[in-house]
Amino acid sequence: MAEYGTLLQDLTNNITLEDLEQLKSACKEDIPSEKSEEITTGSAWFSFLESHNKLDKDNLSYIEHIFEISRRPDLCSSETVLGKCPTEPEMELKGRKRVLFHSFIPTQDCCTY
Repeated sequence: MAEYGTLLQDLTNNITLEDLEQLKSACKEDIPSEKSEEITTGSAWFSFLESHNKLDKDNLSYIEHIFEISRRPDLCSSETVLGKCPTEPEMELKGRKRVLFHSFIPTQDCCTY
């Protein structure tokens, strides 16, 4: 799925080394310490999660939770992951670009206020 790959690449581009350490710490129960040391990039982190069935194109809930507890909810918000339409294609949050998941189909009740 091309959109899924693009999504992971966009997320990887927005994860700093400091963020990566926080993300790995937030899921330390799922990553053995020796493996954690081997994970030095966002894409390596995503690959590890995929290989351990924590992440796939149909299930982003694990990373959504990890982003929330790592204080980086701007990377992955509930509204966009669940397929509800975002209000803005890009938003600035504390100097960082908010990544929105445009590849998901809006739900029927999308954007009704």
